Amino acid sequence: MAWSVAFSLLAAFLFAGAAALQYRAARRAAHGGMDATAAHGLIRKLLRDPVWLTGWGVNMTGFFTQAAALHFGSTAIVQPLLVTQLVFTILLGTIGTGRRPARMDVLGGIAVSAGLAVLFTVPGAIPPAGEPSRPRLLLAGLVAAPLIIVLSRAAWLRRGPVRAALLGVCAGLCFAATAVLIKLTTASLVDHGVAATAADWPGYTLAGSTLLGLVLEQRAFAAGSLPAAMTAMTMTNPIASYMVAVLAFHTLPPRTAAAFAAVSVSAVLLTAGVALLSRSAAAARGDGPSDTLPSERTST
Repeated sequence: MAWSVAFSLLAAFLFAGAAALQYRAARRAAHGGMDATAAHGLIRKLLRDPVWLTGWGVNMTGFFTQAAALHFGSTAIVQPLLVTQLVFTILLGTIGTGRRPARMDVLGGIAVSAGLAVLFTVPGAIPPAGEPSRPRLLLAGLVAAPLIIVLSRAAWLRRGPVRAALLGVCAGLCFAATAVLIKLTTASLVDHGVAATAADWPGYTLAGSTLLGLVLEQRAFAAGSLPAAMTAMTMTNPIASYMVAVLAFHTLPPRTAAAFAAVSVSAVLLTAGVALLSRSAAAARGDGPSDTLPSERTST
């Protein structure tokens, strides 16, 4: 479990750096006059942006680090720890600026830390690692796919924070699916080798969920409300991952009143912390009329 925690925190740090770079590039593309809802046009423009490509490289490093974490632990351990990427986002935003974290940052960080502490210290709150049930995983996919389609379609009819939140939920569901598929694929590689893995379906589904999550994430960023996008995305991912870990793996769900209470309290604290940190992250990344970062402004 210690290795899983260490790799999870490192992955969260790398994802924070990648998101900062990709958000800046996505907002610049949106400010360039293109329709932010045109996914193909947005991605085509971002692929020519060196800042976005740098973020993509950092994101891929985080992806492989997350894969290592998932190899050593369950999705119910790894995905909640990835919420700390917002804490790292705030810390990265203060480097070189001479500014100290605001009170909102401190309160958000405390809430996230407290939520994770409750989740990881109460016995039975985190289900033990178990073997996957492929029929149940396929059933989870059949539930998630229509939900993503409906929410993504609804986002086209909305603007601003609502659109960003809906697309963030869709991206979070894709990233939760990606985490489960990473675990299946890495286990197959270790246990059965490359040839057997290439002949199995999880690796190909992993590529699809990763690509779709990437597109939805960039559309959520380009929708214009970073707090709404990040809060929805960051919380949907661990909640969906936790549910899949309980329902689609051969493991024991929380069975005691203390464990259920811990999960509930942890969800409330994490959501509150993510909401606070997302709003602060918006300022740290220049959300609003300006697309520059605080460290690039002449005032500091």
